[in-house]
Amino acid sequence: MSAPIRRLLFLLFFVSGFCGLVYQVVWTRLAFASFGIITPVLSIVISTFMAGLSIGAWAAGRWIGNWVRRTGLSAMFFYSCAEVGIGLGAFSVPKLFAIGERLLLNLGESNSVGYLFASALILGISLLPWCLFMGATLPLMMAYVREKEPANQGGFSFLYLANVLGAMMGTILAAVVLVECLGFRSTLWVAAAGNFSIAIVGVFLGWCSRNVPSEALPTKAMDGSMTQYTSQRYFAWILFCTGFSAMAMEVVWTRLFTPVLKTQVYSFALVVFTYLGATSLGSWWYRRHLRARTVVSNANLIVLLVVAALLPLAAVDSRIVKMEWAGPVQALSALIVLASIVPICGLLGYLTPSLIDAYSGGDPGQAGKAYAINVFGCILGPLFAGYFLLPWLSERAAVILVSLPFCFFVAVAWNRVHAGLRMGSLLGTTALIFWVLVLSHDFQTYVGKFAHRMEIRRDHVATVISADPPPNKILLVNGMGMTYLTPVTKFMIHLPLALHRGPVDSALVICFGMGTTYRSALAWDIDTTAVELVPGVVEAFEFYHADADRFVKYPNGHIIIDDGRRYLRRTEKKFDVIVVDPPPPVSAAGSSLLFSREFCDLAREHLKPHGIVQIWFPDGTAASTNLQTGAISDTLVWATRRKRLAAQGVARSLSEAFPYIRIFLSIERSGIHLLASMEPIEIPDREQLAARLPTQARGDLMEWNSSGDLTSYFGTVAAQEIPLQNVLNSDPKIEITDDNPLNEYFLLRQLRILK
Repeated sequence: MSAPIRRLLFLLFFVSGFCGLVYQVVWTRLAFASFGIITPVLSIVISTFMAGLSIGAWAAGRWIGNWVRRTGLSAMFFYSCAEVGIGLGAFSVPKLFAIGERLLLNLGESNSVGYLFASALILGISLLPWCLFMGATLPLMMAYVREKEPANQGGFSFLYLANVLGAMMGTILAAVVLVECLGFRSTLWVAAAGNFSIAIVGVFLGWCSRNVPSEALPTKAMDGSMTQYTSQRYFAWILFCTGFSAMAMEVVWTRLFTPVLKTQVYSFALVVFTYLGATSLGSWWYRRHLRARTVVSNANLIVLLVVAALLPLAAVDSRIVKMEWAGPVQALSALIVLASIVPICGLLGYLTPSLIDAYSGGDPGQAGKAYAINVFGCILGPLFAGYFLLPWLSERAAVILVSLPFCFFVAVAWNRVHAGLRMGSLLGTTALIFWVLVLSHDFQTYVGKFAHRMEIRRDHVATVISADPPPNKILLVNGMGMTYLTPVTKFMIHLPLALHRGPVDSALVICFGMGTTYRSALAWDIDTTAVELVPGVVEAFEFYHADADRFVKYPNGHIIIDDGRRYLRRTEKKFDVIVVDPPPPVSAAGSSLLFSREFCDLAREHLKPHGIVQIWFPDGTAASTNLQTGAISDTLVWATRRKRLAAQGVARSLSEAFPYIRIFLSIERSGIHLLASMEPIEIPDREQLAARLPTQARGDLMEWNSSGDLTSYFGTVAAQEIPLQNVLNSDPKIEITDDNPLNEYFLLRQLRILK
């Protein structure tokens, strides 16, 4: 094979990997919008993706030889067909999701057995065909490589390196550039254009390679391909276990790193980028050693894996990295955490292609089978970690447990390990385990240092920590500070209920939090529904309120475990007031689904006459200027430009859905209440406003205020109104939509590269 053709094949597979990760990023987000931001949806998407890769690789590797011999066509023609199939998924998946969403609305809560089963089925039907094509590309391209170079035994590692590099770039460019500039759907079209371009080039290469001789595609691995061990079964178990453990660890890392990296899409993109970057570095290192015939033995690599698996646990130490309940993350802390996964990812990047090259000897059928085994482990790993480990064990225990397969293979191959490496790895592993289990201070230890009392609840969705560091109680979900006991959460419901024209008899609270807003709504003695995504958050209700049990049993109260947006889609109920309190920060991944124009339209459809929607937007602080005059820069002081743009986007979304908007600074002047209605929202004087509260509601509002002056207390917020025009951006494109979540994807605007 000539050098230009080799480089072209590398480029084609690079672009293919790039497109594949773009699809995964966007399809996952579209699945959240259609089926709810719940862990089962994420698990199903990842598992379907991996299942498609596994089955597609196995099937294409098994049958490509027969296809080529029967048709006389080059394998490149079949590769081109697979790329076309992938590209068609860009247009088909959003439509299939929309159909599936409508079909599932009558199946109850998101944690019901019926919904989980049906959503898994629909997600599988929607994603699997295109993922099968993705999995097929590798053995199909390997078959073409064998057409050009029948003696080539390193085809898998060559293509694997190109694919991982492309995936790495797809991850970072999708997060940083494509989605922010184009939106989700146009980003899918860009990826589809990449697949179709690959197909066109592939057809040309295939046309130049017609009439392939049958001997160009041997059906068995070449002699001597299993030089280090004699058992293919042993190789298969290593491939399965490395895939299983690596993907299980990645799931655990998402919880382990959140206190440091927070919940932005950029944080997750950086983890994936680092993972893939280190993997590609390991693959490149292997390719160099392969050419020099100095490949490191698998036994030595597995010994190093045991040590490397424990490094992230050692790095996430409150004495090494910065762990705050709120506020920016220090760049150095993020760098330390990300650097801790580089060794294990690099070793896996070296080991995986080394094993598959040795297993297959360059034969596409054997390579497809080996790759399928590895990916099958990648399917089971996240499910095992998410549903069996994290609901019961700490992150430290989970990482140690999924590292045990490496220890088994080390024991089997111990005599083949270099003597010096054996001693060094034994000492290193012992030291790390001692540090992690005895000396290290993880996030829970960090919180415990400040709290008199702390409770930890784990489920398949999140780890929930309830603590009471002076002077207040706090709620943390996966290490992120959600809220504390504050009167702001009382005003979220009391303010719109008091401003409602006419009698009120129902309210919906989206995001339960500490239960304060739900509890305050019931003080009006109205039918109140609260929707919460995380079961552990609801279970912690009694930690924050001594009378929680009474409100849980309240006849007019209903607590639903579901995605708030999905609940609105599936219910026919209408409400006088809908309160939305999105989890912080305003740039949290998925938060735009409660800020978007589409959500505002959905909320409007579930309002009764005179109904009011209240959306709480945090992170702004009041300036000492006249609140009735000046631009937003004079009205609110925002920590960054992105927060100002996000506030403008929320205001635009509401104003496009509702004709009447009123905005008020919070009682603690740390955020704003945005109230929207289809009818004018009139603001009475302080005395009239306070008089609208029932006796029990008055007591609830003044629960944490010792002044005793309800009129002045309640009137303070009503007097702190901000004109809508002071918040809206003059550019109508500054709006949050499902397709363009500018509060999450903001970096180019933050840097003023985009206006």
